[in-house]
Amino acid sequence: MSIKEMVLEKAKNAKQASRILAKTSTSAKNNALNAMADGLLSAKDELKRENEKDIAYAKEKGLSSALIDRLTLNDKRIEAMANGIKEIVALPDPVGEVTRMWQRPNGLRIGKIRVPLGVIGIIYESRPNVTADAVGLCIKSGNAIILRGGSEAINSNIAIANILVRSAMDAGLPEGCIQLIDITDRQAIMEMVKLDEYIDLIVARGGLELIKVVSENSTIPVAKHSAGICHTYVDADADLQMAEDICFNAKVQRPGVCNAMETMLVHKDIAHSFLPRMIQRFKEAGVEIRGCAKTKKIVPDIIDATEEDWWTEYLDLILSIKIVDDINEAIDHIMTYGSHHSDAIVTKDYDRAMKFLNEVDSSAVYVNASTRFTDGNEFGLGAELGISTQKLHSRGPMGLEDLTSQKYIIFGNGQIRQ
Repeated sequence: MSIKEMVLEKAKNAKQASRILAKTSTSAKNNALNAMADGLLSAKDELKRENEKDIAYAKEKGLSSALIDRLTLNDKRIEAMANGIKEIVALPDPVGEVTRMWQRPNGLRIGKIRVPLGVIGIIYESRPNVTADAVGLCIKSGNAIILRGGSEAINSNIAIANILVRSAMDAGLPEGCIQLIDITDRQAIMEMVKLDEYIDLIVARGGLELIKVVSENSTIPVAKHSAGICHTYVDADADLQMAEDICFNAKVQRPGVCNAMETMLVHKDIAHSFLPRMIQRFKEAGVEIRGCAKTKKIVPDIIDATEEDWWTEYLDLILSIKIVDDINEAIDHIMTYGSHHSDAIVTKDYDRAMKFLNEVDSSAVYVNASTRFTDGNEFGLGAELGISTQKLHSRGPMGLEDLTSQKYIIFGNGQIRQ
């Protein structure tokens, strides 16, 4: 069977299954999800064994330690995958929720009700936990799913998907509701994004090259989880200890993820008191610092930041720093170089906090907190299919409600239009 035929067959099977899944009861979906979570926990050794193959391949390719960390599965992360699915079970089922109802003068009662999108295709790189999160969210929201992960996690993704499929089938979900494209040839992506007759939404989650390929070639609506060039602005009125802790967490806790800080902006009035200690703490954690000319005057032994640095998502222990004159310059920098993902201000001034919230056009904007919280689980969504940095149809972490549409329902008693 050719790649084109294989992808088409999976899409057709998913479409057929989606019609059954759309009317599957909440209890049946939850039973299946609980079985999937238990299946992952009982297969820890198998999952780690398959993951070791991907880690070895990643090291051969020379991937950074941060990217290898994203790829790694251990007992704690497998338990987190299972717990994420169980948290989805505990969330309300959005399908069938009547979000609004009103009556017209002619007696018609008109409402809006949540319905599944149908078939969701997700194209993603690295992070094998995405496989479990995506399946859990799609099943709970009544959608069939087609998964196409990256080559760097192929063995892990196959192992996870096989467990989830077996558990779903044993629990009585329709055959075909979970599909994995288990070949790494990029032609599979090109075939998948043309199947608008069968797939209702493509979620693209990965590097800029992947996002560009999917966006330029898809005939299906695309929700983009693109670059995470996240900023933290330390204002003149910031609590400096709080700012230090927030910035350190945002950069160092997990540098290889999309919500990690890549650029730190610092108000000129506190730069001399804040930067030397902050930079020293970063250096002790192994962070390479690239600073603007003003930053280098305060801490000379750092690398010169270039124009390219402001545009770069490092996904590593590298940080660019710029000193700004005021909040307006900070906002201008973020709006020029940012990716509309997650940006934060550290300040004690209410008016400047509100100005930052109102004027920074990102999917998540923080006051006095780390950008590392931009995550479906941390937001109480159970998990996320991706973090959409665009505005239609969803923005920010995509949870259950974001995987539904709405249709009008109209109740009459014989009305005809005059």
